[in-house]
Amino acid sequence: MEETFGATVTPMVPENYNANTLVTYKSINDGEATYPTIKVNELEYRLDQVRYTENQLKINAGKISQIIDNLSADGWYNPNYDKSEVLNDLCEILGHEPKQSVRITATVTVEVDYDIPLEEVEDFDARDFIQENLSIDSWHGDVSVDSFDVCDADVDWS
Repeated sequence: MEETFGATVTPMVPENYNANTLVTYKSINDGEATYPTIKVNELEYRLDQVRYTENQLKINAGKISQIIDNLSADGWYNPNYDKSEVLNDLCEILGHEPKQSVRITATVTVEVDYDIPLEEVEDFDARDFIQENLSIDSWHGDVSVDSFDVCDADVDWS
């Protein structure tokens, strides 16, 4: 303990703290008591999970309250409320962004410069070369490039 201007300050972490110490606690499941022994750090982890779960329950209870508050004659049952407004309100409360999956078929033109070894020039197949060496990807997290096909490839021998 330290003294600062006459006040006693207790350290945040006790000097003799050991996260690997074994601790026995009472656990009651379905009315039956057991006394498991675990390490302190495992107990801390379980307590943290309980705190997280309790926080999530509070957040979800708030969302449910908002939904219930809108289920009234002044809210979503009001004849002036449009179905799309109700759905938008629900999505906003729940933090959900509705999406529609689509498949896009596109034609892509690329120009590639490649130094062909002279012994391969006679048998060079540009289409096969591009098909084997081209990669198409997206930086957008919601996009998945499933396949691509090289239909045609021309070579400018100049």
